[in-house]
Amino acid sequence: MNVINAKLDIIFKRLFTSDKSVLTAFTEDLLDFPHGSIQKLEVLNPELLPETVDGKQGQLDIKMQVDNKTVNVEIQVHSQQDYKERALYYWAKMFSGELKRSEPYAELKQTISINILNFNLFDCKEPYSTFKLLETNRQELLTDKCAIVFFELKKINRNIDKADRKKLWLQLLNAETEEDLDMIKEAGVDEINKAIVIMHEMSEDEKIQEMARLREKWIRDEVSNREFYRKQGKAEGRAEGRAEGKAEGEANKEKEIISKLIQNGFTEEEIRKILNS
Repeated sequence: MNVINAKLDIIFKRLFTSDKSVLTAFTEDLLDFPHGSIQKLEVLNPELLPETVDGKQGQLDIKMQVDNKTVNVEIQVHSQQDYKERALYYWAKMFSGELKRSEPYAELKQTISINILNFNLFDCKEPYSTFKLLETNRQELLTDKCAIVFFELKKINRNIDKADRKKLWLQLLNAETEEDLDMIKEAGVDEINKAIVIMHEMSEDEKIQEMARLREKWIRDEVSNREFYRKQGKAEGRAEGRAEGKAEGEANKEKEIISKLIQNGFTEEEIRKILNS
């Protein structure tokens, strides 16, 4: 039996905002915080935007205040060539947006951006990557207020390791069948098992299934449209290149003719008449 796709952004957000204990454990495990260390977690954008006929939604990330840190979690299904720059841009907007007018820079909170990707972004085997601001020779940390974290789901295998809670969460997102969920459930992590119950409930909810269907269709259409315009742009670029090449070739040919005419003693007026004839 297939289960609902937890990698779909609208399902992902509903899953992790349905139970605060699930979201707290998920955040602790992904960021390697000690279990039970988060004292206060508040979701700053808990709302799911109203469903529309075409399935279009706004940004479906999860922005949180975690103790004295700002943490944002986003899942991205389809590959984007400029995703590294995009991730940095959104982190920078979130970081700078925390500072109120007239507040000193020291008041800026540690800002952590978590990016969960259903495609490979880095040329390495490791599925987890964390970027901070370091001096390149001494590896000295400039500030601990910047962290951009990536999790690449395609690099997560199906082998269950009960001691690796981070991997178990990512395997949960990758789960496609009841068999997958049963294997994860055997690890005995209470919060993950709560998440599995929520996934089952969503899988049986006809309204959520329809929302998911519309959202998936809209995303597929968007990806298809981007690919169409990308190919069209390439074709137009090739046509423009051929036209420019032809014009350049004709200009070079004209220069050769003029040079030969000059060598044979023709005057400027005679050359102009020959070229215009």
